[in-house]
Amino acid sequence: MQSVDTVRTIETPEGIELHLRPAGPVARFWAFFVDQAVVWMGLMFAGIALTFLGPLGLGLWFILVFLAQWLYPVFFEVLGGGRTLGKRWLNLRVLRTDGRPIGWGPSLIRNLLRIVDGLPGAYTVGLVSILLTRDFQRIGDIVAGTLVVHEEAGVQAPVLPAAEPLAPALALTLEEQSAILAFAERSAGLTASRSEELADVLGPLTGSRGAGGVKAVLGMARYLWGGR
Repeated sequence: MQSVDTVRTIETPEGIELHLRPAGPVARFWAFFVDQAVVWMGLMFAGIALTFLGPLGLGLWFILVFLAQWLYPVFFEVLGGGRTLGKRWLNLRVLRTDGRPIGWGPSLIRNLLRIVDGLPGAYTVGLVSILLTRDFQRIGDIVAGTLVVHEEAGVQAPVLPAAEPLAPALALTLEEQSAILAFAERSAGLTASRSEELADVLGPLTGSRGAGGVKAVLGMARYLWGGR
């Protein structure tokens, strides 16, 4: 059984690390419960309205039950950024295993395979799969290549001093990029001498020292943050 604190780290092609925290069975159960409550409440009101149509209304109601159970999560996951109403309430989100947003194909697969996860009853297969897999994946998630993760609070953009963006002369590692951005964030609270001292440490990356080195580091920080 996996720890509920398991964190999955994914590096994007742009060199950005994503830290995803897979959701365990308890959070997923409550999200599912909320979704089912919403679906059946809507079906109840629809059923009351359709009773006036007699047998035709009953037939339409069964069609609505099918569509609500199988298409409701698909539309919300794809059009709602990976979140049904229940997942939004619990701050959960469905993503591809590589961190990309979920699409129509994977969402359809993971939701249609709830039939398998529900066997032989009480969602037994799905629960066992969640407990035994590293990223708490049920069968539908494994086949579709998806994860249900906790949605973390938004990351606040760093406040960087005004500087002309400067492209690094060499490819930088993630650690080097972090050091440059950290310096730029702290530079406003440093004395001129301390700024130059720290910029000299980064001299091998900027090719400059002293005041010129400070200017180069700030320019590279601006470039790394997309020139903003």
